[in-house]
Amino acid sequence: MILAEAKLAPETGARCALSGGRWFSEYNQVWVTSASSLDVDHMVPLAEAWDSGTSTWTATRREAYANDQGAPASLIAVSGSSNRSKSDKDPAEWLPVEGYRCEYAGAWVATKLRWQLPADPAERDALTRLAEDCPDTTVTYEQVPQ
Repeated sequence: MILAEAKLAPETGARCALSGGRWFSEYNQVWVTSASSLDVDHMVPLAEAWDSGTSTWTATRREAYANDQGAPASLIAVSGSSNRSKSDKDPAEWLPVEGYRCEYAGAWVATKLRWQLPADPAERDALTRLAEDCPDTTVTYEQVPQ
């Protein structure tokens, strides 16, 4: 994941230690030059997913959700500080910088649809407002069978 999102590939040393490399953290639009400063974020955080219904899933299905690398929108490498700012918040409570909001909204919706997770009223209202500001955003996803 971290390697795949590198804009400039790092070198892999002993014990898989990464050196060099360069990543762009979409949430706060900053360049990151140390892999240790990155977090892999769940587009729809695990706590939000739990509140949206994963609490009723089998452990195997929850594990598949948590490790979903089958869709580019599910997981994203971002700066640790931006990931901590987002935490487990949904779009009604947190948004990335303006330059990434349309793509973020599309990725959020794609992830929710992919896993058949509902949106609560506040989340739906926030996403509707974002959609009005993002008329060119296309949501594409492949649904995971139940």
